[in-house]
Amino acid sequence: MGLKRIEIVVRGRVQGVYFRASAQREARQHGLTGWVKNRPDGSVEMVVEGEEDAVKDFLAWAQTGPSTARVEKVETRWRSYTGEFTDFRIAQTH
Repeated sequence: MGLKRIEIVVRGRVQGVYFRASAQREARQHGLTGWVKNRPDGSVEMVVEGEEDAVKDFLAWAQTGPSTARVEKVETRWRSYTGEFTDFRIAQTH
């Protein structure tokens, strides 16, 4: 399949519902690397890298997120794999 990278922005009720911690757990279970952070506009942004099947599984999870979230929209952009990450972390919001 190969290694892939995807940028994801999730909109809806996705802050204050453990979305970032759940995303980190989900990514690590799939052996993925990258980061997740809250954005000032109330959305959650993620950059995820790994095996294509695992990335697709993670994207499927992001469509609903944790049970406390209410995902209304998911925006995605596929990019070239870079290998720049060593793990999946929760990044600081800027």
